[in-house]
Amino acid sequence: MTSMGGQQVWPAAGDETARVGFKLHLYPVVVPGEATYLVSRRGVTALRGEFAERLVPLLDGTRDLGGVLREAAPELDPGDVLSSLRELSTAGLLRFHPEAGPPALSGGPLLPVDRAAEAYWDLAGLDGGLTVSKLRRTTVRIEALAGTEVDLEAVRAACHDSGVTVMPEGGDADLSLVLCDDYLSPQLREVDAVHRAQGRPWLIAKVCGVEPWVGPVFRPDDGPCWSCLASRLAGHRHSEWPVRRALGIEGPLTRPTASLGAGRAIAVNIAVLEVAKWIAGIRYDSQGDLHTLDTLHLRARPHRVARIPQCEVCGDPGLVAERIRRPFTPVSRPKAARTAGGHRALTPEQMLARHSHLVDPVTGIIKDIRRAPHSPEGVNSYLSGHNLAMGPHTLAGLRAGLRALSGGKGLTQTEGRVSALCEAVERYSGTRHGDEPVVWDTFRALGAEAVHPHACQLYAERQFRDRDRWNARLSGFQHVPEPFDENRPTHWTPVWSLTSGTRRLLPTSMLYFSRGEPAADGLHADSNGNAAGSSPEDALVQGFLEIVERDAVALWWYNRIRQPAVDIEAFDEPCAEAMRSVCSRLNRELWVLDLTSDLGIPVMVALSRRTDKPAEDVIFGFGAHFDPRVALRRALTEMGQLLPAVCEARADGTGYGLTDPEPLGWWQHATVTNQPYLLPDPELPSRAPGHWAYVPRADLLDDVTAITGLVKQHGMELLVLDQSRPDLDVPVVKVVVPGMRHFWARFAPGRLFDVPVASGRLAAPTSYEGLNPVPLFV
Repeated sequence: MTSMGGQQVWPAAGDETARVGFKLHLYPVVVPGEATYLVSRRGVTALRGEFAERLVPLLDGTRDLGGVLREAAPELDPGDVLSSLRELSTAGLLRFHPEAGPPALSGGPLLPVDRAAEAYWDLAGLDGGLTVSKLRRTTVRIEALAGTEVDLEAVRAACHDSGVTVMPEGGDADLSLVLCDDYLSPQLREVDAVHRAQGRPWLIAKVCGVEPWVGPVFRPDDGPCWSCLASRLAGHRHSEWPVRRALGIEGPLTRPTASLGAGRAIAVNIAVLEVAKWIAGIRYDSQGDLHTLDTLHLRARPHRVARIPQCEVCGDPGLVAERIRRPFTPVSRPKAARTAGGHRALTPEQMLARHSHLVDPVTGIIKDIRRAPHSPEGVNSYLSGHNLAMGPHTLAGLRAGLRALSGGKGLTQTEGRVSALCEAVERYSGTRHGDEPVVWDTFRALGAEAVHPHACQLYAERQFRDRDRWNARLSGFQHVPEPFDENRPTHWTPVWSLTSGTRRLLPTSMLYFSRGEPAADGLHADSNGNAAGSSPEDALVQGFLEIVERDAVALWWYNRIRQPAVDIEAFDEPCAEAMRSVCSRLNRELWVLDLTSDLGIPVMVALSRRTDKPAEDVIFGFGAHFDPRVALRRALTEMGQLLPAVCEARADGTGYGLTDPEPLGWWQHATVTNQPYLLPDPELPSRAPGHWAYVPRADLLDDVTAITGLVKQHGMELLVLDQSRPDLDVPVVKVVVPGMRHFWARFAPGRLFDVPVASGRLAAPTSYEGLNPVPLFV
């Protein structure tokens, strides 16, 4: 016989017993002189002509092929009849079946025909009779994890009602239906291992709760495994970590049952339906998805389950280590046109289209991307989930407000969404996953290859001595660790020096965010220099520009130097006029300062203050770029990110968007009168675009080359760590330039004190006591 989709479409030669008729989901209706209609729940098919009117009544399933030809012979040519039947069969409209019903599994009496089930499989494009028989011959094993709240008899009954044969416990089955209360149950690791070893597929389902889950079908020979799925699911359980740590629980927290019997019955039957379709041979892409059913709002949604190439179970766990150990070698990367927010290899639209699958509340690394609440009209500020750089240690204070979430901004909504996506990817990739290569040794034993952490963190000796008092009065952003112990072993990660073309080593805890407790060496990572981009070169450029920006901000802020104004009108930027309009509606003034340092790369700060109440609610945003126009845009859009926190503040001190004491104290007490460095230096001319000798470069490789030369020229070292994760396919790097400043309070000797004097902005270095007593709080 010939076949279509694995099902019979034409009887084999010599099979005189096969009856021919329309598939059971079709109801033929002949309207003489008009057409013959095949009525289905999916619509109506019309067969026109006298030939169809005479042939269709013969296809009622009571005749074999010979019988149809004999009865049609007086009026219809046999050759034409056979040709028409083949066309109908090829179109999936006919079925050929034995005269009697299907036999029982054991060879006993004939089983009754379930015409509704056969019609269902016919409608699916299969041969209903053969499929019903196949389901009887194929077995499924039902496995409920220990402690799972499920009525197994109801599951078996659902299988029986759908014609699915359940294998008794202990037997080998063709497919397993595994039921659990939580997809992160540790027992599932062993379930997956057993099925992979046996080469048997299994369907996972959670049939309890207000939102039952069904799927995916795990196939040992193809697609993701349970560990791939578990790694993504665990990323959305950050709020559990403090509780689990306190209780010493390894697995997920137990949750109270919340469901109705009707909801549980729906979930059970959906799971069994997926089992039946799989056994029948139906295959479609979303069988690899996790499906959720919101029983409160009757909404079903698929969630893509991606295979993780570096998975320790089904992939190559050495992929990340191999990537990091390789020298970082930039290549030519022409810049995309029309990227107003920066020089990129892809446009924002291309980035969003390529990576939007990373956004999903269940299986994505980003739960969602949404407009920041209370954002004024005209401000494109977006949030993108938990900020992994903050860690799980507490949900209080600033970590629950200003920086508890990752976010982004842009000139357009698409730019804002892409910026938020990239920041979330950057934080995810910069979190330690356990597959990063490390060297375990002491600083002294490693020799010249190791970079001392003090050269990067830049705390003053007095800060170390006063650390208890310092840490007691300031937020975690300003936390001062204990001095690094050069004789104590710790983990070191290889980074690549572009300036010297050699490998260097930095403490791992300085380079990767921790998923749990602080590192034993007392060091901690921050996001300075972390960047995601459309290419590795793009990410490197953005990470370096962030370092340049924060270094320049530190020089200005802590030395409290009056800086030149930026002539906003001279730039003729639409975004500047739009932000000025937003501020005007909110009774705010707007101005911009030039913070460009000795590196010569334009750095700007956009500032705004309230003018209709005593508290000025001063906010600011920073931007750096080779192109001064892009630097201005970035400063303005970053300032817009802070507007939601203050735009509803009232004269009585209420209405602020967060409650952390440091920003609140600043907004309620800082004014341009008591903080004069916030205003332009009246003795310096305003900066127009022509002040900077900017020459556009068409290739990102040229930018990287220029950056490398600039760092080397200033006697510093450009270190790069490739933090890209193979499962994301978004380039992420961390850039480190020892000696350059963070904008948080780091008061070691060096650029903070030397550059303002060398550039002629100060006659003498600022004393330690004369530094700004207000640490930057963003």
